[in-house]
Amino acid sequence: MAATRNQPTDKNEAVALAVQQIEKAFGKGSIMRMTDGNREAIATISSGALSLDLALGGGIPRGRITEIYGAESSGKTTLALHIIAEAQKAGGMALFVDAEHALDTDYAQRLGVDIDRLYVSQPSSGEEALEIMDAMVRSGAMDIVVLDSVAALVPKNEIEGDMGDSHVGLQARMMSQALRKLGGQLSKTHTAAIFINQIREKIGVMFGNPETTPGGRALKFWSSVRLEVRRGEILKDGTESVGARTKVKVVKNK
Repeated sequence: MAATRNQPTDKNEAVALAVQQIEKAFGKGSIMRMTDGNREAIATISSGALSLDLALGGGIPRGRITEIYGAESSGKTTLALHIIAEAQKAGGMALFVDAEHALDTDYAQRLGVDIDRLYVSQPSSGEEALEIMDAMVRSGAMDIVVLDSVAALVPKNEIEGDMGDSHVGLQARMMSQALRKLGGQLSKTHTAAIFINQIREKIGVMFGNPETTPGGRALKFWSSVRLEVRRGEILKDGTESVGARTKVKVVKNK
């Protein structure tokens, strides 16, 4: 049977027509063959530790989400500040969303952070923290944004409610919605995002790993890299404690 008038006669013509329509609707470059684009390696920011950079394939990826989680005082924030310092060494700008209201700027400076090129926000609610993060990413001026921590993000409804009220799933829904918005913007602006998280114990778990992280499953899904931080042995100078070894396990790296 002869092809209908104006109907593509083969797959190549059909694809070319579809691509033309997509580019008209969404702009040039919204779809392309893999061989047409520049297949550059994903840019990374050094962690400040050579062994960790080697395990990650160069450092934490730009344009993607990294989750750093662990127990309290395990070195999560210290690692994030080291990464900020490395980004700034290359001329980068950084945002630190201090949801825990606990950032020590003197300590950050001792780790090499340039506070003149560090923007800090201490939000009053989880929604405010995530909106500020999203706005700074959309500006295109940030090289890295850090949120410390997911566990400290309190939804506005919980803040405004009474102490005994139940707020099951509020934080998880808030995180899921924010990450859906943030994921595409990070890719467009080549901004690295770090979410610091804590460890919680599951109640009543007898088999398997009883540890979990707050914020629901969305962060686990959206994170390209997940790093588990554990505190190792205490380093001493005589009888004085001068530091601690930190063990970092690459749980996810895609």
